Amino acid sequence: MSEHDPQQDPDRPPVPSPEEVAAELAGAPAGEERRYPSTIGGAVYIAVLVVTAVGIGIVVTGDWRVGIRWVAGAVLGASLLRLLLPAKDAGMLAVRHRLFDSLLYAGIGAALIALTVSIPDQPLL
Repeated sequence: MSEHDPQQDPDRPPVPSPEEVAAELAGAPAGEERRYPSTIGGAVYIAVLVVTAVGIGIVVTGDWRVGIRWVAGAVLGASLLRLLLPAKDAGMLAVRHRLFDSLLYAGIGAALIALTVSIPDQPLL
């Protein structure tokens, strides 16, 4: 394999040599703290996922209405937490503006609850 010749293919950027990569990594700031993901945000997101998983498990093994209500509760809880927590602590719940995220989660939770209430019982075949 030969070195990249920029005159042969002007659209392809040159590949840095191992020495150039090592020099760039040596100049990187050491010990810089990461701000994201935060521990609180990760815990909040995992809690929402766990409650959702429990709801889906209930849907698979038992009464679908109860399971969907668990999922709706998880999404409504995410809505409340997104509204109350600052963006740096909301973790992966923070996608857009705080109010938009909260209203979107609340709308999804309300729609799920409305579906569980409005769908009539169907006879088993």
